[in-house]
Amino acid sequence: MKLDILAFGAHPDDVELGCSGTIAKEISLGKKVGIIDLTRGELGTRGSVEIRNSESAKASQILGVSARENLDMRDGFFVNDEEHQLKIIQMIRKYQPEIVLCNAVEDRHIDHGKGSKLVSDACFLSGLRKIETSLNGENQSAWRPKVVYHYIQWQNLKPDFVVDITGFIDVKMESILAYSSQFYNPNANEPESPITSKNFLDSVRYRAQDLGRIIGTDFAEGFTVERYLAVNSLSDLL
Repeated sequence: MKLDILAFGAHPDDVELGCSGTIAKEISLGKKVGIIDLTRGELGTRGSVEIRNSESAKASQILGVSARENLDMRDGFFVNDEEHQLKIIQMIRKYQPEIVLCNAVEDRHIDHGKGSKLVSDACFLSGLRKIETSLNGENQSAWRPKVVYHYIQWQNLKPDFVVDITGFIDVKMESILAYSSQFYNPNANEPESPITSKNFLDSVRYRAQDLGRIIGTDFAEGFTVERYLAVNSLSDLL
């Protein structure tokens, strides 16, 4: 299955927190979008692998993505080496996306920056035909996405561009709340973490609202880029 956009996250819920409004909007425009989670988030303070699997399936249904897979890398301990790069390359060649979205280039959680560089490096390597990969017994053809964009996570990095997600903020928040074990719950009896506070959950909406304010819309999501953005005409920026 060829996808238009493939979004990677180091953990289940990274994509929902970072760019699910953009994903929902692109799907509404007829684009095919998939999500690849690198780990099961097994080191998360709350919940379990089984719970996170169920939550990610629910979030996928809410967003309407065409595919979602998990590469079962070790939460907290995966590295950017040949073994892990080849797993990413297999997914890129399987789905042949034009656009790849991935973790923030730097962030509070060490897996986010590691995942960002791992996916970015694999996107380049995937275009080299002398790197041979196969999936389900079939040889894969080289494929390099046209662009790689990084969504913003914990840190308030300055975006290189923003996407208007007005009309999709409720879908974004619903997909996040599908991970009910991970976020604010006043009745929870599990340990607290930086993402379990009401302030954190509210901040997701506040950030989208503030980015929207800056560009004159209701809500937006920000991304950083690896190379210059290009437009055909100045009017494309309006």
